[in-house]
Amino acid sequence: MKQYDVVALGELLIDFTEAGSSAQGHSLMEANPGGAPANVLAMLSRLGHKTAFIGKVGKDMFGRQLAECLTLAGIDNKGLLVDADVNTTLAFVKNNPQGEREFSFYRNPGADCMLSVDDVYAQMDLLKNCEIFHFGSLSMTHKDCQEATKMAVTAAKAAGALISYDPNLRASLWTSLEDAREQIAWGLSHSDVVKIADDELAWFTGEADCEVGANKLRAIYPNLQLLFVSLAERGSMAFWGDQTASAKAYLRPDTIDTTGAGDGFFGCMLHYVLEEGMISYKEADMKKALTLANVAAAMVTTKKGAMDAMPTMEQILTTYLAGKIQGKQPGCKKHPMHLCEHTGEEPCQFHKREQTDMYTGW
Repeated sequence: MKQYDVVALGELLIDFTEAGSSAQGHSLMEANPGGAPANVLAMLSRLGHKTAFIGKVGKDMFGRQLAECLTLAGIDNKGLLVDADVNTTLAFVKNNPQGEREFSFYRNPGADCMLSVDDVYAQMDLLKNCEIFHFGSLSMTHKDCQEATKMAVTAAKAAGALISYDPNLRASLWTSLEDAREQIAWGLSHSDVVKIADDELAWFTGEADCEVGANKLRAIYPNLQLLFVSLAERGSMAFWGDQTASAKAYLRPDTIDTTGAGDGFFGCMLHYVLEEGMISYKEADMKKALTLANVAAAMVTTKKGAMDAMPTMEQILTTYLAGKIQGKQPGCKKHPMHLCEHTGEEPCQFHKREQTDMYTGW
């Protein structure tokens, strides 16, 4: 048994998100903790897993805020380093008239870019003591942190960890899309479990059809044991072996900020992997896992910021069972986690067996 369930490496930053307007009509921005790898850890910590983070912040007020936020989220921050010369990375997020997010990053460089091979070498105890090592592409945009990331992946894999990866493309942070493609390809070629957004999949494979793109990606990278594709308002899909599963999105009328929704989804799916192991999953079980991960992602969108918005399992189940999500009814009272339309007091004929038919821990 290893000390940590998941260790993640990457960016830890402040997401400035819109929070209304001043009396003068100017935008107010709220300083929320964020960074995709840390968001994933926050979700996993909410679900009861032991997590740790490796990264770098500046010696400034934002760096201190982020260190405290990791602790409050239940994430071990002994791998969080402080750079005395470079400030903490900042990201400003606004929604355009079409409802899509626009990002402005203050990161040329930011402290997260300054993570070095020596920094990672000092954290070998974390890398050798995790069941899953998780990373993304943003720690590969600059040479120093790129080398550090690759060293961490290699060390964790050598120690027997599953490698988890989210490309999380932010085009403006790369010197060119060709460079982004090259480094993302490296990440894909070294990973066991991957989550990719549908638009990223289309960009990388050149295939507009999700299933075609996913199968093409898996053919190029046969090391991918489990591939998740997030489809925004269309839900999500999973691909493993010769099987596929999908689940509809759970759209919330009270959505205010989609930042971190994909991270919440991926955190839930990594929870599933940790609970069940890397097995030959049944399609029905995978569909149910995707369903609750979609619920969690939808819940994240109802709050500002990402790290603080991650729900607990109790909250996910309560929301699901209460039918607060548009277009979905809970299952029968006897077996509420079944994805059926029966809502009577007694279990329907199909669900009279005593098992809940939901995987352990959910």
